[in-house]
Amino acid sequence: MLKRIVTILIAFPAAAALVTLAIANRHAATLVLDPFNPTAPLVSVSLPFYIYLFAALILGVILGGLATWFGQARWRRQARMQTAESRRWQTEADRLARERDASVADRSRDLPAPAERTAA
Repeated sequence: MLKRIVTILIAFPAAAALVTLAIANRHAATLVLDPFNPTAPLVSVSLPFYIYLFAALILGVILGGLATWFGQARWRRQARMQTAESRRWQTEADRLARERDASVADRSRDLPAPAERTAA
């Protein structure tokens, strides 16, 4: 239910704003990639302006995700190391429990049987 409310309150207005932005900026714009000769550029691209806007938005999301991913690398490495250490300790605890159970079973076999009780 909460996901639905978030979708209605955030996603639909955001989608409407993006569609409005695309309609308002549908005129062609030329991207010149030759700073030394802007009048007769060697490389240029002419696309609707909203494509540049959306490309910049998508590129920003991707770069932000990568920056976050690399920024959290230390924490992921620490979590992996702690997981490995936890598994080692758990394996050691299981081995010790098996040894304890085996020694208790051996000792119980060595004990004499309890004497039968008689009602007095």
